[in-house]
Amino acid sequence: MLTVFCAPARYVQGRDATRVLASELVRLGIAGKALIIASPTARTALEPVWRETFPAAGLDYAIMDFGGECSFAEISRGKEEARRVSAASIVGAGGGKTLDAARAVAAELALPVACCPTTASSDAPCSALSVVYTEDGVFEKCLFYRRNPDLVLVDSTVIARAPVRLLISGMGDALATFFEADATIRAHRKNVVGGLSTIAATAIAELCYKTLLNDGISAVAAARAGSITPALERIIEANTLLSGLGFESGGLAVAHSVHNGLTAAPETHDRLHGEKVAFGTLVQLVLEGRPRSTVDEAMGFCLSVGLPVTLAELGLENLSRETARAIAERAVAVGESAHNEPFEVTAGTLMDAIYAADSMGAAFKARAS
Repeated sequence: MLTVFCAPARYVQGRDATRVLASELVRLGIAGKALIIASPTARTALEPVWRETFPAAGLDYAIMDFGGECSFAEISRGKEEARRVSAASIVGAGGGKTLDAARAVAAELALPVACCPTTASSDAPCSALSVVYTEDGVFEKCLFYRRNPDLVLVDSTVIARAPVRLLISGMGDALATFFEADATIRAHRKNVVGGLSTIAATAIAELCYKTLLNDGISAVAAARAGSITPALERIIEANTLLSGLGFESGGLAVAHSVHNGLTAAPETHDRLHGEKVAFGTLVQLVLEGRPRSTVDEAMGFCLSVGLPVTLAELGLENLSRETARAIAERAVAVGESAHNEPFEVTAGTLMDAIYAADSMGAAFKARAS
């Protein structure tokens, strides 16, 4: 089997980076009208900059307000709007679901796409896939594309102003990167782009984890102050670029499957993607029988930055066996990444790991308090 590594064509990050969005599109040879699919927050914060900088670069644009959920209905609406305005490119501006929808629209219309995250809440911006949910927010399926985004542009000023919970959630998503890539590699399974992992992907995934441990607490403090510091810039990069490259070219395993399973429980719908992935990472470590020191290090990190380590923190206090079974069965469905572990994962063994991780998390919190 061949090794495969993929990445966006261009990644740009820094203070006030939105001001160079239009010129970066031109640099990549992207011309004509851009359809900007924007969340309400992104439009409020960035439309004045677009209004100034797009004409200066010789580009035109139209804006479509994102409906809030990356569903097939929303993707169809985006396609219709792109056709209506004769869009030559798609720009996504907002959170992970906004960018997922933008990539889906661009892929279906074979148009170039730029991703402009307004939070560092997930590793979605760099990927060649979209996660599609039902209108009610239940995970439905992943869509995979032929190539990664043409441009990922990350404005640190915007991200520093976003709710801190979103940055923390991004660290929860990034926490899984190293452990899932490691499991996939040990099992000799395919990564997300259909090949074995390169040593570059392995190194990036490991660097992502080390960056979280080294800079996570400092980055949260900076974000709470609305300040851009080197630690915050490194965590933004870890959440967005390192985790994005690491998960896609490294591979996914149990942590993200647990997240997908948790979406089947309505009580978790107000929890963020990375919060559920963080707990899924702890479940994966327990399921794999990792040394207690490794589990404690991951739990200690979660506790230090405010990520959940128990089911109660996900709205699932006193989780019934019936609901746990539904979560576990969804997590081990055919095609799920749980099967990238180097051993068989069943609903039964996963249920045990979920309850055990919750118990260990509760004990860890008690010792730390």
